[in-house]
Amino acid sequence: MAVGGEGPEDGVVPLPRLPRRTRLLLGAAFLLIVGAVLADLLTGPGTTLSPVLAVAPVLVGATTRRARVPLVTGIAAVAVAALLEEGNSHLPGTVHLASLITITAATLASTANVVLIAARERELFHVRTVAEAAQRALLRPPPERAGPLRIAVRYVAAAAEARIGGDLYEVADTPYGIRILLGDVQGHGLPAVETAADVLGAFRTAARSEPDLARLAERLDTALTDRPADGRFVTALLLGVDREGAALLVNCGHPHPLLRRADRVTELAPARHAPPLGLLGLTGDGGYRADPVHPRPGDLLLLYTDGVSEARNAEDVFYPLPARLPRLPAGSPDDLLDALLADLDAWVAPAGLADDAAALAIRWER
Repeated sequence: MAVGGEGPEDGVVPLPRLPRRTRLLLGAAFLLIVGAVLADLLTGPGTTLSPVLAVAPVLVGATTRRARVPLVTGIAAVAVAALLEEGNSHLPGTVHLASLITITAATLASTANVVLIAARERELFHVRTVAEAAQRALLRPPPERAGPLRIAVRYVAAAAEARIGGDLYEVADTPYGIRILLGDVQGHGLPAVETAADVLGAFRTAARSEPDLARLAERLDTALTDRPADGRFVTALLLGVDREGAALLVNCGHPHPLLRRADRVTELAPARHAPPLGLLGLTGDGGYRADPVHPRPGDLLLLYTDGVSEARNAEDVFYPLPARLPRLPAGSPDDLLDALLADLDAWVAPAGLADDAAALAIRWER
């Protein structure tokens, strides 16, 4: 039973391997068809089970994205039905005719279904390809090393066909040190992506011209409030690290980052809570505040979106990130994030993530 092998290079999107339970059910169905044919041969004239052969092209259609496969299977089923007819010549001709018509109709319907599904999967494949290109343009891979920092990032869209959503990140090497942004746009879909693009554009410009990190956050807030009103806001973290490794952190309504020192994890809560970007003017808050961070060489700082911390398991329990983080290997930021995503996948299985998730890990090298 073929379950794959096709490739996009010949216009066919590869069919994922069918789940084991599905393969067992399809195999059992094929065995029933074979049993029906054998029973037909053994019972002799006067009865026929040949209409059962109409199921064969339908079953094969579930295992392929090539239209000729159910078509050839249907032709073979018609041939077998014709042979069975020779041994059941005492039956009325209408019975044999109805059998052949049933097999032919099922073959044509199954072939049409495979053509339709293959066309839709090709369209989805191209959409995902465009989304990946858009993601590469919007969310550029950060440098592995920047000043005294080693950096890694991971982004997982909740909808596999989307590949991109409202989470955002950026690392900029500026005259004022390394500037890092991680944020989460309120909402989903294309409007969230557009908002993310606006915030990233504003950050890439302002990060290189604004010496004060808190003022940088205010400029991003202004860039959002100057957009056409759509009610969207962005929770964000801004981290500034100078050439000596000293750091400042501005939290704009975002989940608190976690600092891992050896096997101890500390939540970096701000001294004063501030609103998300785009809401500063509505809250009447006096502005954003930069809090100092006191890292040591070897420390790991984890920035993440709520797609990580609010991921739920089958019992509807949130992923306990602060408790799990000390148990994850942390040889490097890449090692940490690979282990984190594997642990997160296991936590949310089998349902998967309900929201986009982004995580950025930073280690001070000196």
